[in-house]
Amino acid sequence: MKIPVLRLVGAATLGAATEAAGLCLMATATWLLVTAAGQPPITALTVAIVSVRALAISRGGLRYLERLASHDAVLRIVTEVRARIFATLIERPLARHADALSRMVSDVEAVQDLVVRVALPLASCGLVALLAVIVTAAFTPLAGLTLFAGLVVTAGLIPALGAVLVRRGAARLAPLRAAYAISTVDLVHGAADLAAYGATTRFEQAGARQASELSTLERSLARRSFALDTLSSICTGLTAVAMLLVCVGQGVSPVWTAVLTVGTLATGELAMGILAASRKGAEIAAPLHRVGELITPAEPVATFAAEPFTQIKLSGVGVAGRLRDIDLVIEPGSRIAVIGASGAGKSTLLGVIAGAITPDSGTVSGNGPAFSVATGLMADAHIFHATVRDNLLLARPSATEPELLAAAEVAGLGDFLSRYQENAGEDGGELSGGQRQRLALARAVLAAPPVLLLDEPTEGLDPAQADRVLDAVLADAGQRAVVLVTHRLAGLERHRFDEIVEMDEGRIVSRRPTH
Repeated sequence: MKIPVLRLVGAATLGAATEAAGLCLMATATWLLVTAAGQPPITALTVAIVSVRALAISRGGLRYLERLASHDAVLRIVTEVRARIFATLIERPLARHADALSRMVSDVEAVQDLVVRVALPLASCGLVALLAVIVTAAFTPLAGLTLFAGLVVTAGLIPALGAVLVRRGAARLAPLRAAYAISTVDLVHGAADLAAYGATTRFEQAGARQASELSTLERSLARRSFALDTLSSICTGLTAVAMLLVCVGQGVSPVWTAVLTVGTLATGELAMGILAASRKGAEIAAPLHRVGELITPAEPVATFAAEPFTQIKLSGVGVAGRLRDIDLVIEPGSRIAVIGASGAGKSTLLGVIAGAITPDSGTVSGNGPAFSVATGLMADAHIFHATVRDNLLLARPSATEPELLAAAEVAGLGDFLSRYQENAGEDGGELSGGQRQRLALARAVLAAPPVLLLDEPTEGLDPAQADRVLDAVLADAGQRAVVLVTHRLAGLERHRFDEIVEMDEGRIVSRRPTH
């Protein structure tokens, strides 16, 4: 991955200059006030007066430039990270990283925080703190040692303790937040069903209890955070007192004694910046780890055209609690119907064939990964919040207009073509159940994979229409292999399937040819 090193260095330099301007502003203002108390000629204060104004203005200007530079650099990085994640997801088997969308949207934000709220503050504050120690030591080594000792505590030990507390708190907060998020989604998406069964109040009360537990823990962690901030401020104050005593004992002039003492107090802002960065670093450690896992190179999945399809063979395949000892061979041009009661394992079998489910036992072999050749209409096919046309193009972006219309006709969407450019709504919410099913079927037809998988393709259609649609789909498949999952036994005989496989409780209990 290309990292904009020069831009990051520039942002860190601007950040350090901003912190240095703030520290110098405090020191210069202190020198001006203490010196002015002696009523010197105004000309003796001119440089200090101008410096205070210049430092005050430059601090704000430098901070603005630092924000521009840092966000320009980090947005370039985040853009490339998202692009790499997307490219990696395309190459990975479907069964891996089902939560990839969440990682791509939310966890990648941790990369932005890593740069803007962790790395750059640590670099800029740490550099200025080191320079402050060196400058202080130029007055007297003991004063420099005093400031160094104070910063070891406020910018070293306390931030380390803060990071430990955040990691422990995150480990406790994560499951609570996840449970609360799930409850909220269930309450919102299932509002109609909950109201119908009179369960809304019960779910709301459960959510309220989770929210109360979560807020109690968050308040506890916030109190710990406040305690650390207070401890850091107290230690900074004690360091300033120690600096005052050292300067007096070392015979430093009163003016510079005041400057060094107030400057020591000003380093407390640097320590607080390091403390905040260490907390944020501990907080985003887990998301960063997940992002790293997601962009780990994986064995790429072949495309449909990678090589000619010869065979997919399942031998002794098992999926815990769903499939047991499945043996099945799919060859070019073969047509297999899978029947069985609900819960028999039919959809799981299609998932294994498509590569969406990794078996716990047995093997799936052929001329490449199953997903390279097999796909189609799977259970609960998703309809995107886009036009009907765009939903079809998902299967084959290069498809021509006649090909799109032909696929729609095969799936029985001919009467729906007038709404071709209309939005399908979120998860097909603007469509009827039958239209939604036929749109997903048209998408599978347009994909034209070597092995067409069909999971209840005519569900929601009346028997006559279901027969017409299935006839058209099978005719369009031509010499391509077809695996059909269905509850409807009627009509299977006339479609001349090579084999009808009956499943029960995750096993194949019978096989019979239809001709």
